[in-house]
Amino acid sequence: MTVPMAPIDDRLGKALVEGAFISQEQLNIALQESERNSRKLSEVLAEQNILSPETIATVLSFQLNIPVVELRQYKVQPEAVQLVPEHVARERHVIPLSVENDSLRVATDNPEDIETLDLLTSLAGMKIRAVLPLHGGIQELIDANYKATAHLAEHLRATLPEKAEEMPLLKAEVVARAPAVQAVDTILSQGIKERASDIHIVPREDSLDILYRIDGVLRQAVSLPVEIHDQLISRIKVLAGMDIAERRRPQDGQFSLQIAGRGIDFRVATAETHMGEMVVMRILDKTTTFFGLPELGFQPSTLERYLQLLSLPFGMILVSGPTGSGKTTSLYASIQRLAGTKRNIMTIEDPIEYQIQGINQLQVNRQAGITFAAGLRAIMRLDPDIILVGEIRDSETANTAIQAALTGHLVITTIHANNAAGAITRLAEMGVEPYLITSAIVGSLAQRLVRRICPHCKVVSHTGAEAILYQKETGETLDEFSVGRGCNSCSHTGFLGRVGVFEVLSMSDKIRTLINKGAISSEITQQSISEGMITMHDDGMLKVKAGLTLPSEVTRSVFTFG
Repeated sequence: MTVPMAPIDDRLGKALVEGAFISQEQLNIALQESERNSRKLSEVLAEQNILSPETIATVLSFQLNIPVVELRQYKVQPEAVQLVPEHVARERHVIPLSVENDSLRVATDNPEDIETLDLLTSLAGMKIRAVLPLHGGIQELIDANYKATAHLAEHLRATLPEKAEEMPLLKAEVVARAPAVQAVDTILSQGIKERASDIHIVPREDSLDILYRIDGVLRQAVSLPVEIHDQLISRIKVLAGMDIAERRRPQDGQFSLQIAGRGIDFRVATAETHMGEMVVMRILDKTTTFFGLPELGFQPSTLERYLQLLSLPFGMILVSGPTGSGKTTSLYASIQRLAGTKRNIMTIEDPIEYQIQGINQLQVNRQAGITFAAGLRAIMRLDPDIILVGEIRDSETANTAIQAALTGHLVITTIHANNAAGAITRLAEMGVEPYLITSAIVGSLAQRLVRRICPHCKVVSHTGAEAILYQKETGETLDEFSVGRGCNSCSHTGFLGRVGVFEVLSMSDKIRTLINKGAISSEITQQSISEGMITMHDDGMLKVKAGLTLPSEVTRSVFTFG
């Protein structure tokens, strides 16, 4: 029996059957699912892969005589957004697009919702021209155009006293009631919404700049009145359990919040600059799904090399790269692959960024005397099979980790170095004897992150500058490149997300001989290349050929000393 349909579902279903897009039986099944879950027919058909969203939108367009638009490429007019309050846009799932003469163009999934159209007419004071989104994207446009930080500066200026001496004393109970509370909440929630990895709060001479690091690049979000600086910093210090009276000494702290139903951890660092205290907050989303190693961007041959290292029963694997290069992600992906093998896997971290089931994780606590070296010595007494050391920073930790690797444990650790060979010579610089390095180290992984071309606006281009750069870097010619034109999905940057570039050095007898002779990293690198290693630079250029990134992005991110 056919389930009664809403008017728009009725017309869509009839058009789809008459046009032989679907059978009556398929329609009946989809309608039953739609009614059971209180969802639109179009959503059910698209989700069940019965019809593509494009086909559904096109059929609806002809049936209702309403045009379709590609929202990802649509440049929304700010003056149109100002005509519809954010709560209305979210509740009614509409996005105002543009003002054209005496009418407002609005994208909606339900252009026959008379109640919503009447409300929009009343709010805007003009006619409403409804359009259908071709690939969806209304929610993404709402998030992109109704930014909570957009009017934050004006709101703060309206609430701040005219004279600086009228500012309240910076005590915790005062800060909790100040406008800074709302400002901090807004800054944090907007940062989460925009996929920021870090939030920077930087005092300038006449402003307080809020910047988000998105896909590895800093972008200014908003410039606030400099008068709010002290209250804003104090509010963050209160959240992070830091001393709000201490301004000259750098401090570290952390706190957790529930934002949009997600558990988020924030690692906070403060330091005094010549303009005042600045704050950087690292964002750690506890709801993030971990990537497996194949999803990180390894070339097949490079991944095979790395998996061979992970399969070894003992020895040390070094993972190197600058801050923000994805080392932690690679470490967690590595130990996740090893988990569940009936082995005792233990970690010593600072801090524990993500909790992993089946892994025994220790937190560095310097006040309690638990450093990396002390924690590692404690782990050695707990019968471990695999040990993850968050970072080697000093000779004591390095030598302790080396001893762990030499006594039958697989040790995976990070170290700051320019490339895979440089990670090995860095240990020598810390005072580790060459014979211990060659006995303990089984391999070294170095990595960087490059921005990935946005898949929603990717096109083929014959960009001369990129072709010249590619030829200069590789000695080869490549006439066509994939580039991102810029769209709403990528905030018109042409990039969305990042992908790793890697190099894996496997220890060999010839490399051991070079290390014992005191060879520099460039000599070790050349030997490893002759043994089949793909460098990060070459890995990046392979990703250019695959249409994942650009030569300029590789050269920007991948810079190593020989």
